[in-house]
Amino acid sequence: MPELANSIEQFLRELRNQGLSEHTVRNYGADLKQFLEYLTPPGGSAPEPREIDLLTLREWLGHLYDRRLQPVTIRRKLAAVRSFFAYLVRAGIVEVNPAKLLHTPRAPKRLPRVPSVEKTNEWLDRVAAKVIDRTSVVRDLAILEMLYGCGVRVSELVGLELDDVDLVSGWLLVRGKGRKERQVPIPRKAAQALQSYLRLRRAAPGEKAVFVNRWGRRMTDRTVRNIVKFYATLLMGDASLHPHSLRHAFATHLLSAGADLRTIQELLGHARLSTTQRYTQVSLDRLIAVYERSHPKA
Repeated sequence: MPELANSIEQFLRELRNQGLSEHTVRNYGADLKQFLEYLTPPGGSAPEPREIDLLTLREWLGHLYDRRLQPVTIRRKLAAVRSFFAYLVRAGIVEVNPAKLLHTPRAPKRLPRVPSVEKTNEWLDRVAAKVIDRTSVVRDLAILEMLYGCGVRVSELVGLELDDVDLVSGWLLVRGKGRKERQVPIPRKAAQALQSYLRLRRAAPGEKAVFVNRWGRRMTDRTVRNIVKFYATLLMGDASLHPHSLRHAFATHLLSAGADLRTIQELLGHARLSTTQRYTQVSLDRLIAVYERSHPKA
């Protein structure tokens, strides 16, 4: 295997060893595969890592702009290449990280789209009422209630194991990014839905995952995304909702109800408070909308 391709494989292996979710590793792998393809001429071979200089990287960046990719997509691909070169420096394969000198395109600040408290509860209540005849509805309701009630990431949800759940005390042990652990309370509705599902759970021998598929094996994040989209499309007429929409709703609804940012930061597992602070703007925008709709002088 050429040195550049081999180095990419070793880098992805290191990411897995660091505890990054398979979804994240898969995205890094896809971006770096495209990077490798760009550097590989037809019928030729890719340059060695030490041969890739700032000029080469600028030409690659220009190629991304020529493809008219969104700034957020370019930022993601650039982050993957920067992380890869940082690994090459740590491994002693190259001496410097030329990707650090590349200009990062500005991305428009987009606030997360959040369904209201009323719409979210109506949606979950309709799933609980089994409006849709589906054999997995008990499991699916538990998934939706846990995403909204506990604010966990989809990777954290599928990574849950039976020993992580304490329904007696009402606490959940969550393993977040970088294998950081945090305790999250399980609200009443989520606990009831989870308890109902666990009584019906049919897992393959030795499978410790809380949420399993039809074959009794650990579910994937993609399957959970499809489940959320399925119920959101049929019951809310909104195919744009995804697991992170429920995480956003969890944070925004807590903030609107008076929870402080530090508490929400702890519950979400954010490393920086600035990441949590964006929900302040979401809450303010909602407040302004209600004011303009309701106040006679608005």
